[in-house]
Amino acid sequence: MINTVIFDMDGLLVDSEPLWGKAMREVFATVGVTLSPELTSQTTGLRTSEVVSYWHSYFKWNNKSVETVTTEIVDLVTHKILTEGKAMEGLHYILDYFRDKDFRIGLASSSPLRLIQAVLQHLEIGSYFQAVASAEFESHGKPHPAVYLNCAQALGSDPLQCLAFEDSVTGMTAAKAARMRTVVVPEAHKRQEPRFVLADLQLPSLLAFNDAYLEQLQGAKIGTQPV
Repeated sequence: MINTVIFDMDGLLVDSEPLWGKAMREVFATVGVTLSPELTSQTTGLRTSEVVSYWHSYFKWNNKSVETVTTEIVDLVTHKILTEGKAMEGLHYILDYFRDKDFRIGLASSSPLRLIQAVLQHLEIGSYFQAVASAEFESHGKPHPAVYLNCAQALGSDPLQCLAFEDSVTGMTAAKAARMRTVVVPEAHKRQEPRFVLADLQLPSLLAFNDAYLEQLQGAKIGTQPV
């Protein structure tokens, strides 16, 4: 029986992906690198340090260290989220839904812990979560399952008892690798991504989740067709 739900954060609970894109483009511009929205979307779901290292290996700037650029991006996106960040549609609905069912609730994010804490405070949702895990402290980030496995362990749950909510292919892959049933809620322009067929369920919004889907997932053994 599924008795635990673990959420991703960026792009799922908070509408932060556009803000991440803006922050990355602004900071990368200071080292002479121009990233289009298409290029920034290529690294969605990865840790910030991995994103910076990825582009450094390609553009090879030398006026700032990878660590400095990483810190500047996190600082800037934190500021943008605190001043502009909005909850995703259905945020409080989905958190109340699982709290009312006495589920254990966790958060497993690629973002640094200080950014996670800022988002939880900004959206006033920290009290919903019994465990918060950041891939910042893992040897490998998503799509490796470590952050999901450690979040489940902190909640006292077997991964097979967990339902994960994600918005990216990278995150979905991590949750599936952790042997969790997985719901994806992608951005509208990414819903036709063929790899999402690996998820157990695809929804257009957190508001669309209901008892019928939960019952379906309780008995699911293989991925279902997206709706």
